[in-house]
Amino acid sequence: MDTQILSGKVVSASVYKGLKSRIVKLKTNSITPCLAVVLIGDDAPSHVYVKNKTKKFASLNLNSETIKLTNETSENALLEIINNLNNDNKYHGILVQLPLPNHINNETIINAIDPKKDVDGFNPVNLGRLAAGRPSFIPCTPKGIMRVFEYYKIDLSNKHVVVVGRSNIVGRPISILTSLKRKYSNATTTICHSGTKNISYFTKQADIVILALGSPEYLKGNDIKEGAVVIDVGINRVKSQTKTGYKLLGDCEFSSINGKASCISPVPGGIGPMTIAMLVENTIEAAEKSANFAL
Repeated sequence: MDTQILSGKVVSASVYKGLKSRIVKLKTNSITPCLAVVLIGDDAPSHVYVKNKTKKFASLNLNSETIKLTNETSENALLEIINNLNNDNKYHGILVQLPLPNHINNETIINAIDPKKDVDGFNPVNLGRLAAGRPSFIPCTPKGIMRVFEYYKIDLSNKHVVVVGRSNIVGRPISILTSLKRKYSNATTTICHSGTKNISYFTKQADIVILALGSPEYLKGNDIKEGAVVIDVGINRVKSQTKTGYKLLGDCEFSSINGKASCISPVPGGIGPMTIAMLVENTIEAAEKSANFAL
């Protein structure tokens, strides 16, 4: 079987093309969407990710500002910064880059972000709206996965989706999105996680497997059925004899799944580009809402 590669680069390019008219309309009304990114510490992947976000915003003539803080920054100091960003009309979106230092409570910080500026979609208000089937800001990675399904016309209706992972960043939101009663969704969705016995039992039944486990090459070819669709969200840095000293691996073993799956998203170049594209789209949407208009 020839496995189709689901390219996030191709889909994200289509997304950016579709956003152009919305950007023009905002700028015509003297509004330039602006994202504030709060980056704490020296986590290398976080710095790379923020750099890529900044470059993409600049390439679209959108504004983004990064507030860099040290690992020693206190929780109260961070909360004060977020409060100032919440009350500054210059910023339409606020993103606090995770992970945070151990002395700062993730939940406290996420709860402090104004839901109207929560372009990551992690605030309980936005997660609650999603769970109720009335989403406002959808977390970027799950939203990007759904756009990949739409672009490649992979209809989930009457299909069995198995999600491996239950985080509020990917696993839980995508389990909701895939089961909503709407076009390209309406699936029967099962969530597996670290407490699930024999995960392979479930993935072998799945028409679509979505991996968000954070375990390099966890899923093998013999863990899926012939013709399954595999969405690999994992981005794992593994030491290697390269210039960077590492290589990126997904949560699935590409070599054994390629040729057995009908479709697969690669790592890198699959869901990663879609996460940034959805962040851009959510920021534009926040700007539109702030101006009380939308296309």
